[in-house]
Amino acid sequence: MESNCCAPDTPGQDAMACLASGTRGKGVPLITLKALLTPSALARLTPEETFRLCPDPTCDVVYFSPSQTYGTEDLKVPVFQKNQASEVPVCYCFDHTRSDLERAAVTGTGQALEASIRAHVQAGRCGCEVNNPQGSCCLGNVVTVLRRLARQEQA
Repeated sequence: MESNCCAPDTPGQDAMACLASGTRGKGVPLITLKALLTPSALARLTPEETFRLCPDPTCDVVYFSPSQTYGTEDLKVPVFQKNQASEVPVCYCFDHTRSDLERAAVTGTGQALEASIRAHVQAGRCGCEVNNPQGSCCLGNVVTVLRRLARQEQA
């Protein structure tokens, strides 16, 4: 999916916001795109561009720059922020899905799972920049999901 939908076309337009959704995007390292784009999408990549992730779950755009966009179909992996399926990874490096986190919340092992991921990160084992479509550590996503699930269990 290549278009100019996220390119600022009027002076003063926020270049950090996805024009498809208006959501502000977070910068993503180029290595993330190189690792996760499909071969046909990678062949269109303009590496001089600065790309951002559109986190809006209702927007098909995953990455945008002033002149290019890439959608969910352009990635090799499902995107946590875009796909609510239970088998979508929350932790891409150590393969913990939403269903794994749900199981951990139900069985009371959520803190142990979080501690395990934290230990791997501290040991330098994560590769979020090449595994996670957001291009940064997924531990924050894991913690957020586990806390939300814990609140649901208490309700």
